[in-house]
Amino acid sequence: MPGPNKLRNTGCPVTFALDTFGDRWSLVIIRDMLMKGCRTYGEFLESSERIATNVLADRLQALEASGIITKSQDPENRRRVLYRLTPKGIDLAPVLLEMALWSGKHDPNTAAQKDFLDRIENDRDGLVEAFRARAMERDQTG
Repeated sequence: MPGPNKLRNTGCPVTFALDTFGDRWSLVIIRDMLMKGCRTYGEFLESSERIATNVLADRLQALEASGIITKSQDPENRRRVLYRLTPKGIDLAPVLLEMALWSGKHDPNTAAQKDFLDRIENDRDGLVEAFRARAMERDQTG
């Protein structure tokens, strides 16, 4: 994934998006933050996709450099770092929901629950707002 200074300047919005967050691992990290509430390095490592530690470190750094996430010291455990989505990162919620909906329709082995897919179809805006509210709540609670 190119860093923020290495983005292709083609003017194409799809290219910009893919250059910013388009690799598999970045999207998995963003998904885990939005949908699972992951905030620590260890929580990301527990993902079922089994990301390698060097890849995780690289993607977290790239997402931070792109303004998608921020990191800060955990006030309760100074040795631990907490990662949070920025407003720019939270704005990716509709993108991930659309990807989940598309996959739910076309992947015969999808693990997506039917009620979750139905909620995306019927209350996409409400679901996005729930993710946004949860992310803001986590920011206020530390």
